[in-house]
Amino acid sequence: MTQTISQNPVIIEYNGSVTWLRLNRPDRLNAVNAAMIEGLIDGLIAARDRGSDLVVFAGEGRAFSAGFDLSGLDQQSDADLLYRFVRVEQLLQMIYQLPMTSVALVQGRCFGAAADIVASCRKRIATPDASFRMPGLQFGIVLGTRRLAHLIGADAAFDLLETSRIFTAGDALETGFLTDVQPAEDWASHIDKLAIDAGNLGDDAKTALLSATRDDRGLDHDLAALARSAAKPGLADRIRAFVATQVKK
Repeated sequence: MTQTISQNPVIIEYNGSVTWLRLNRPDRLNAVNAAMIEGLIDGLIAARDRGSDLVVFAGEGRAFSAGFDLSGLDQQSDADLLYRFVRVEQLLQMIYQLPMTSVALVQGRCFGAAADIVASCRKRIATPDASFRMPGLQFGIVLGTRRLAHLIGADAAFDLLETSRIFTAGDALETGFLTDVQPAEDWASHIDKLAIDAGNLGDDAKTALLSATRDDRGLDHDLAALARSAAKPGLADRIRAFVATQVKK
C-alpha cells in the first residue's frame, strides 16, 4: 500500500520498505529551489527514521531536473546563494552517507545540482534519451567534484567539469556515472527487485557494507571547498553572466 505524505515541491511516498522522493516542479523542469532542497532533506530524515531499505529519487514530468533554480537572481544576494549551495552540499552528503540503498531514476534532462544528486546515489538508472551536464565551475562553484572523481575516475571527471559539456546516457554508462540504462516502463519491476535485494541483509551488516564501500573521509573538505568557492564576492553576478551566455547559444 502506497502512502503519500507531502507534496510540492517534493512528493514523499512510502511503499512498504521503499521511500520515494519525487521532485515535483514539472512546470520548471524540476529546477532545484530552496524549498525542494529542504523537502528532500526532510524526506531523507523521515526515510532514515522509518528504517526504509530503499530510497528512490525520481522527477515528475519530462525531466529529472534542470538543476539549480537560477530564476529570480535579481532578488538573490551573494549570501542567499551561498546558503543555498551549502544546503545542496549538505543534502548530497546525506545521500552519500545514507544507511540504506539509494536509487536515482532519470529521464530527460539532468543538469547541475541534479546530476550531483544522481552521482551521490548507489544505483543510478536512466532512460536511453537522458542527458547530463555539470556546469558549476563555469560560474566558479566547486560542488561534488571529489565524489565525481571517485565515481568515474579523475581524468573523466576533469573532462566533464572542465568542458561542462552535455553527455548522453550512453556516455554516462560507459564512464560509470550510471549503473544501468533502461526504458522507464521497466523501472517498476526493477525497483521491486532492488527492494528485495536491499532487504537481504540485517541492519548491522547493511550499515557495515555501506560504510566499507564509501570513502567519507573528505566530506568536511568537500563542504569547505564548496563554501570557499561560493563565498568569493560576486557570486550572483557570475551566475547572471553564465545565464546570459546560455541564452545566446
